[in-house]
Amino acid sequence: MDSIPTWSKLASFTPYLLCFITFFIFIEQIKYLKKKKSLPGPVLILPFLGNVIQLVKNPTKFWDDQAKTAKESGFSANYIIGKFIVFIQNTELSHKVFANVRPDAFHLIGHPFGKKLFGEHNLIYMSGQAHKDLRRRIAPNFTPKALATYISLQQSIILEHLKKWESLSVQNGSKPLPLRYLCRDMNLDTSQKVFVGPYLSEKSRQEFNKDYNLFNVGLMKLPIDLPGFAFHKARFAVSRLVKTLGDCVKLSKMRLVSGQEPVCLIDFWMQELLKEMQESGSDAANEVPPHSSNIEIGGHLFDFLFAAQDASTSSLLWAVALLEQNPEILSKVRQEVSQIWSPESDTLITAENLRAMKYTEAVAREVMRYRAPATLVPHISGEDFQLTESYTIPKGTIVFPSVFESSFQGFTEPERFDPDRFDETRQEDRLFKRNFLVFGAGPHQCVGQRYAVNHLVLFIAMFTSLLDFKRFKTDGCDDIAYVPTICPKDDCSVYLSRRCARYPSFA
Repeated sequence: MDSIPTWSKLASFTPYLLCFITFFIFIEQIKYLKKKKSLPGPVLILPFLGNVIQLVKNPTKFWDDQAKTAKESGFSANYIIGKFIVFIQNTELSHKVFANVRPDAFHLIGHPFGKKLFGEHNLIYMSGQAHKDLRRRIAPNFTPKALATYISLQQSIILEHLKKWESLSVQNGSKPLPLRYLCRDMNLDTSQKVFVGPYLSEKSRQEFNKDYNLFNVGLMKLPIDLPGFAFHKARFAVSRLVKTLGDCVKLSKMRLVSGQEPVCLIDFWMQELLKEMQESGSDAANEVPPHSSNIEIGGHLFDFLFAAQDASTSSLLWAVALLEQNPEILSKVRQEVSQIWSPESDTLITAENLRAMKYTEAVAREVMRYRAPATLVPHISGEDFQLTESYTIPKGTIVFPSVFESSFQGFTEPERFDPDRFDETRQEDRLFKRNFLVFGAGPHQCVGQRYAVNHLVLFIAMFTSLLDFKRFKTDGCDDIAYVPTICPKDDCSVYLSRRCARYPSFA
């Protein structure tokens, strides 16, 4: 009996509820249009969601549409899950963002919901003197001596995985072998070995790989931070990954204190940190410089891992795809490498050998220009910022400078894959330096870019020398897919066979 009056009461509130929802939608539209002003972009938006469904469903088309919309003005607007966004297509405007990363302008965020994933205090969110001090402490990780140590580790792992790939391809018979997950596993193995060397046990390594996969999946899903959702799983996976890396930092310190030499990146870092602490009279057990606790350095190592892992996987895949498309370039690479290094020599490629592979490095740089792995570098505006004479970016806006779009501005015939643009005659790497933004610009420019280039050159040299390869061509196989960095849509499916007389045996 009481249910009838109750339903009647609820029914009486329905018009008010509908009015409230309508009013909320109206206010949201007004706020969006007020921020958008005359910028190109959608005039009407879905309440709260905006265009997130299109972004998640087909990110390639979403960002292509943004770039087309921004072609004339250099930037455009959109709306995603309650957030007003500005996409920047113009190189000079992108530089303006990169040059103004500071508390009262732009904050680098790495991912639109990155702070939830990475935590508040990671390297990508730092600025000012604290950021400069930390980069100074990181610099010894990428000295010529350190890079030479990494080169030997990288080659051993690349060789191990290439042998496995060839074996898998033979087992597959007539079925092609998709390389994306194989490249990812190789890079994860490389990063673990180079960054934390002997400090990960086999069991820890397996758990690490599982957690990193959870993180990768969560990056591309809706940011729903509730149990059972991929984003929630990714956030907790990051916490476990950072703790594991922090434990490695502790073990590295203990090993170096005992007088042993550095064998991996964290050792070079901790060697300098311990030296700094000794010179200042700090107690290694209780006193550490700011942002240098084990768990904080674990967070910074995770930043390195994220930057090295996914971007590198993207570049390796595109290198294979583009070399297969351009047999004359592949032939020149093989010719150059054979004059410098032979698999049958059973010797490692040295840092000096690597420097001599000028054309192969030009190919590597052109791969990164032509298919910039991390196409966008998200920032958030901490305050209103005047981007142009006619437009001020409102506080709280997520701003997306497009590294990908800049790569197709300025350069001679930018739509053509042409490694010769980086030779000593044309020097387009210098002439159009401002358009080559693969490693960013400004205070947050990638500190490990030499390591990244070395890894790609080593891979190209070894892959093309040790293996013959052929793509399995299908319609749209070279279309761009976001995963979250970009890769060929077919995951770069190939047939592999051994090219060299025998694989090298590194002592």
